[in-house]
Amino acid sequence: MNRQDRPVDLRSDTVTLPTPAMRRAMSEAEVGDDVFGEDPTVNALEARAAEISGKEAALYVPSGTMGNQIAIAVHTSPGQEVVCEEHSHIMLYEMGTIARFSGCLTRPIPTDDGRLTWERIRGNIRGPSDHYGGTGLIEVENTHNYAGGRVYALDTLCEIKTNASDAGIPVHMDGARVFHAAAALDIPLRSIADTAESLTFCLSKGLGAPVGSLLTGSRSFIAESRRVRKALGGGMRQAGVLAAAGLVALEQSPANIPAVHADARFLADSLADIPGIAIEPATVETNIVFFDITGTGLSNQHFLGSLREEGVLALSLGPGRIRMVTHQDLERADCERAIAAIERACGVPALAG
Repeated sequence: MNRQDRPVDLRSDTVTLPTPAMRRAMSEAEVGDDVFGEDPTVNALEARAAEISGKEAALYVPSGTMGNQIAIAVHTSPGQEVVCEEHSHIMLYEMGTIARFSGCLTRPIPTDDGRLTWERIRGNIRGPSDHYGGTGLIEVENTHNYAGGRVYALDTLCEIKTNASDAGIPVHMDGARVFHAAAALDIPLRSIADTAESLTFCLSKGLGAPVGSLLTGSRSFIAESRRVRKALGGGMRQAGVLAAAGLVALEQSPANIPAVHADARFLADSLADIPGIAIEPATVETNIVFFDITGTGLSNQHFLGSLREEGVLALSLGPGRIRMVTHQDLERADCERAIAAIERACGVPALAG
């Protein structure tokens, strides 16, 4: 399909297609039964993920949601509370599995930008008593999806980890797009991973692989996580055909992230010039762009429908709130095409050629 004829899909970075290198690796992958621990490609992926994150071990799981929920189940006991940001992924988008599977409660904390601080957390820490189970886990999301891909400062994460450790409470990081955070801060991934006992990251978002996430942590934590994965139905057999693409993604895709961030900033700066659209470009730190169309007088349905007619796809996340996500399958010309479609949807006159 000609690039001009294919959709410009900005709904999510999950829409990327496997690269030719990934497809070759998948077709040639050496496989075995991973439930028996005998898939060499899965084992290689897990070892590489542990190395990159600076953790002792890693576990390949079908999704980031499963990785997060495994971590919560291993770190906590039923009846305990999980401290998290009020718009975190585990609060909004994981089907209440904290309650369904781990028997835990969430203790959500409101923020202005999705980023917790120890100052906000400490007043929400509770020890066990005759009335409640106490705090079992602190969860942070980096980057923060709902807040528009915002990145935690490293010193903020270090302060949370130090104080949580003093209180005897583990920290889990939902790092679905943590490679974007590392790129934005220009630091190694392991520097961020060091600020949490466990970390999940997605292969199928910013890294462009077709399936899967990694959960990383200590050897004992991952050994228990493997058992919990089985309880959640996540035991896979010849999963090396998928893990092979993940290995390619780990090695090749991080280099693409700076250009993906630059495309997001281009979108943000261009959107700021369109009458009726509200956006603060300075808040776009990675690859997620949120903007408000209330000032255009258009409904989300009408706005997105107009874009769809021109082959541009975006996502509605609340009244007047639109999300676009850049990724490695896009080029700057695709972003320019999206901006032109938005201008027409908003009634901006075309410049004479």
